[in-house]
Amino acid sequence: MRINRGWLMAVLAVLGLCLGAVAADEGWTVLFDGKTLNGWIQKNGTATYRVEDGAIAGQTAPGSPNSFLCSEKDYGDFELEFEVLLKNNELNSGVQIRSQTKKPEKGEDFGRVNGPQVEIEASGAEGAQAGLIYGEACGGWMTAGAEEKRIKAFKDGEWNAYRIVAQGARIQVWINGEQVEDLVDEAKLKSHPKGFIGLQVHGVGDKGPFEVAWRNIRVKELK
Repeated sequence: MRINRGWLMAVLAVLGLCLGAVAADEGWTVLFDGKTLNGWIQKNGTATYRVEDGAIAGQTAPGSPNSFLCSEKDYGDFELEFEVLLKNNELNSGVQIRSQTKKPEKGEDFGRVNGPQVEIEASGAEGAQAGLIYGEACGGWMTAGAEEKRIKAFKDGEWNAYRIVAQGARIQVWINGEQVEDLVDEAKLKSHPKGFIGLQVHGVGDKGPFEVAWRNIRVKELK
């Protein structure tokens, strides 16, 4: 049987693309299936989390403290990717990494969530702190001089792609392909070498309701 050379080359090209796509996704774990909150558990606060249009939507609740939807699994060194949309620019948010809970008090199921948080905040006209590292319930800003910094990589009213690489005492953050953070600080990060990933809905007192949404959440553990 005579094989058409052009047809064979086309088949090999398609096969190569398929194998390349598989290799590119190797090692990644999808944390949100787009349909359910399986693999996640809420810690702190009374904000509500639901699945809507293939995304996790978090909505503020009156009088609630900060709320966190947390991964059931802990992660140490990893690469994390997700997309986030602030439906209301008045709401700032964040994603906890390597986080823990303190000892429960007064009948609480979980103690206070604490650990490094990658900031999610609308840029506004002047820019903001989106992508910088805040120590949630563990000392405030980990990024030196964060109050004076103005990041404009976050696109207000749109889905924003975050990439976070945490390895040892170094945390790097990209927003929409632009690197906005490269924190290296053994003293600040040594207390949280490993922990859960958490999606924050910030407390807003009696304002709101405001919403934030996440989708396409995946993680790759690093050796």
